[in-house]
Amino acid sequence: MSDGIRVADLNDIPEGAGITVNRAVTGTDDDIALLRDEDGSVWALNNTCTHETASLADGWVEKGWVECPLHSSRFCLRTGVVECLPATRDTVAHRVVVRGDDVYLFPGVPPGEEPR
Repeated sequence: MSDGIRVADLNDIPEGAGITVNRAVTGTDDDIALLRDEDGSVWALNNTCTHETASLADGWVEKGWVECPLHSSRFCLRTGVVECLPATRDTVAHRVVVRGDDVYLFPGVPPGEEPR
């Protein structure tokens, strides 16, 4: 797993939006939302909002945050920390590396940490 799992082509993720990677591919308990901020950076969070069962990949991405499309809770792309109600629990952030146009996911590895 030290090389990560190739999960997308960079061009598949529009800036300001997200796509979903199925848990069968990632081996995680939840699907993963790959989210591309307006600066072009790519981030990964557990896909299901911690408030209700809405997809964060269907949310709005800007300025380092994703807003849930159901009730507008906001989560930090870097850490998964929730910023506002109605969600009160953080979500899980995962490490992403972009190599050329290939997007690699490191499930369970926090952003900024090296995989083991």
